Amino acid sequence: MFFRTAWSLVLRKGGLGIRGIHSPGDTAPSKGKMPPYTTYHAQRSYPMPDEPFCTELNAEQQALKKKEKGSWTQLSHAEKVALYRLQFHETFAEMNHRSNEWKTVMGCVFFFCGFTALLIWWQRVYVFPKKPITLTDEWKAQQLQRILDMKGNPVQGLASQWDYEKKEWKK
Repeated sequence: MFFRTAWSLVLRKGGLGIRGIHSPGDTAPSKGKMPPYTTYHAQRSYPMPDEPFCTELNAEQQALKKKEKGSWTQLSHAEKVALYRLQFHETFAEMNHRSNEWKTVMGCVFFFCGFTALLIWWQRVYVFPKKPITLTDEWKAQQLQRILDMKGNPVQGLASQWDYEKKEWKK
């Protein structure tokens, strides 16, 4: 973070060539911007934007900027806050303040999970065919009896666990 700040100051002074003033990963500011499109960008990881938040000042703000050049002991607390608000959009406390966006995200997640469950239920009831006969308990019992009657795998398989004389499973 220190390197970014130092590099930004070097570029502002025009020390290393004729590169434009810009923040890392952003485009250079242009002089003919339309009001809603500014290059102001402040965040916790890079709290020093290249441009002030307010670039077009009214008469009261210009008078406050002139007063800023004098002694800061003569400025009231409200004037200092107003000067801060001219330079920055929000304080660190405001940047770090939690938002309630997580409630919206969780609401959307639960909505889509519920919708998906409803869709799966609808498909099981109206779209998928009924279970095949091979999955019924009667069919499985007949299949097991057929394997035992054929004495399939009598050494280690199912037939080795069946007692053919008593007609029950070995204990």
